Amino acid sequence: MKIRPLMVKQLTIVLLAIVPTVHAAPVSFNDAWHTVVTTNDGLAADRASVEQAQYMQDAARDMYLPKVTIGANYTRLDHDIKLSPSDLFGSTSASQTEIGQVINNIISNSQLNSALTSNISDRDVFTSSIRAIWPIFTGGRINAAQDIAEGKTDQAKYMLAMQQQAKFEDLSRFYFGVVLAKNVLQTRTEVASGLQRHYEDAIKLEQQGQIARVERLQAQAAYDKAKVEQQKSLRDLEIAQVALTQLLKQTTPVMPSTGLFINHSLPPISAFVDKTLATYPGLHILDAKRKQAGGLIDVEQGKYYPEVYLYGDYNLHDSGSLAATLAPDWAVGVGVSVPLIDNSGRSGKLSAAHSMVTQVNHLQAQAQQDLTVLVEKTYREAKQALEEYNGLASSLALANENSVLREKAFGQGLSTSLDVVDAELFVASIKTQRLAAAYQYVASLTRLLAISGEMNTFKNYQQYQGIEVKL
Repeated sequence: MKIRPLMVKQLTIVLLAIVPTVHAAPVSFNDAWHTVVTTNDGLAADRASVEQAQYMQDAARDMYLPKVTIGANYTRLDHDIKLSPSDLFGSTSASQTEIGQVINNIISNSQLNSALTSNISDRDVFTSSIRAIWPIFTGGRINAAQDIAEGKTDQAKYMLAMQQQAKFEDLSRFYFGVVLAKNVLQTRTEVASGLQRHYEDAIKLEQQGQIARVERLQAQAAYDKAKVEQQKSLRDLEIAQVALTQLLKQTTPVMPSTGLFINHSLPPISAFVDKTLATYPGLHILDAKRKQAGGLIDVEQGKYYPEVYLYGDYNLHDSGSLAATLAPDWAVGVGVSVPLIDNSGRSGKLSAAHSMVTQVNHLQAQAQQDLTVLVEKTYREAKQALEEYNGLASSLALANENSVLREKAFGQGLSTSLDVVDAELFVASIKTQRLAAAYQYVASLTRLLAISGEMNTFKNYQQYQGIEVKL
């Protein structure tokens, strides 16, 4: 086949425009998803939140352990503490008797009294000891605190799972958006090439006097418009490619290697609904919140019960004074604290915790209803996209046949340039419509798989059961 010079020039322009895309790094959808899971900052932040909650849960377990502290005190008194015989005898009841008065007269002698005076404690006092307190009954508040911490850990884990589902949908939208844009560009390029051939034929036919000048102008205008649409499609591809590249945190442009696809059929809708209601992380987040609310109830109820604890104290160092010598080195005991009047608002907080449980129950019921609607809506959108794609197959065959016939008829003077242009544009519109239907199907499928927790089965739909979409 002889290639026209004008056609060579236009194809060169097209190839130069697509060079950045051609040299882009090819990435499959599965590899792209692995990249998102391992490098996305949002998911990394959620994983750090899970770790934080786990550390707090570990911290709550330590509440069962005794609290042991070592301390030291330095005290400076107003003066030394001394005890003289006169002070000691004067504080007894015997000092008021006749015998007592005699004894008092004897010890009142300043020299004797001074000689028998004892230094109980110096003015500067330094002590050091180990103290321990071990709660053995707190009205269930320790268990409740641990339940709350466990509920927060569960909530953080399910938040991470829900964010992963959202990122899976985002990746599908960006990834196959690039695939769609690339296919649309290919379609627009084919239209431009077809209208270019038609324009070149129109020039020759006009020179031979077989068609009027207006026919050639119509062919030229259609070709020029096709080039504009082609360039617009190229820019759309570049924009979509930039978004995907940024999502994957790559330094070079990324081009998908996984194409659009469809499936013969989908599993029954009940399978998606049942799986979603059983596994959706948002519902489990509400379960975790209910667990936390139950823990709050136990905490507030525990404030009405007494606390029982063991305690102990052991002296490590004393000042060596008489008072320190007489004091015991260690002491242990059992303590009980009974709340009589509490200023923390325990009754109001208890009622608030019960209200929180009621709120969570209503939210879960509403969430289940909304999820059922979402699954049914998305499922029907996927089915509709399949029906649209398959239903347009005959239209595409008709459009291709009509384009060939119109081109031949124009060469024989039996058809106008407008007829040829309309036939080419009709082919492009049907192809674009089918591509959009395939994209809508893949987007709906990935959403179904995400919200039902079946993201790992995407490969089965795409690689093993998928039918590749071809132009």
